[in-house]
Amino acid sequence: MHTVPGIKVLYFGTPVVLITTRNEDGSPNIAPMSSAWWLNGNAVLGLGDSSQTAANIAREGECVLNLPSSDMVGYVDRVAMTTGRRDMPEYKSEMGYRFVPDKFGLAGLTEQAAELVSPPRILECPIQMECRLTAAHPVGGEGGLTAFEVEVLRTHVEERLVIPGTHYIDPEAWDPLIMKFCEFFGGGRPVHASRLAAGWEMPHRLGTSALDEDGPEELEDAEPVLSGSASA
Repeated sequence: MHTVPGIKVLYFGTPVVLITTRNEDGSPNIAPMSSAWWLNGNAVLGLGDSSQTAANIAREGECVLNLPSSDMVGYVDRVAMTTGRRDMPEYKSEMGYRFVPDKFGLAGLTEQAAELVSPPRILECPIQMECRLTAAHPVGGEGGLTAFEVEVLRTHVEERLVIPGTHYIDPEAWDPLIMKFCEFFGGGRPVHASRLAAGWEMPHRLGTSALDEDGPEELEDAEPVLSGSASA
């Protein structure tokens, strides 16, 4: 039997993306998000109009989509509930967001120069896509949301994830970090307590050994394994 609960959050499970852009002063910005999907050589990114990332993409017309693996969850969670916008909307302040001008420093991530666009790649991310804006579509009437269409100009992939002699990623080697109803998952299991879920006051509780008293701290300090090609 089905029920109609009036679901408020529709994030059924999508890959986490760390979007890097350039601020007006030229400094880099990182934004974690999970409203993204791909079609051939293009991607569609759903962003709130009040975000710094939306403003940066609209102004500069460029971004890099960095895909973290599940073992990078600690890095991602550090920049959750942060914004690169100094004059953040009141509702974000009330939720506990804070202004952070140096998100690379906060997360402990490393800038890596892109080849075709201005925003940097994130060295630690095993998949990085340099993108150019092609179109922007308002979503939801007065909802303050925009779907940005971007063309993927170049994709960088850690060598260990590529099936030798092909142009394909090994689906068994690639374990993306997934956000499902504001919680972090990898390999189908919860992997880290989420600041975002707390900020959104999600009612569920995750009963798993990965989220015991010691789990989050251990994951927070963990660093992903980098191949030689990624650290070049």
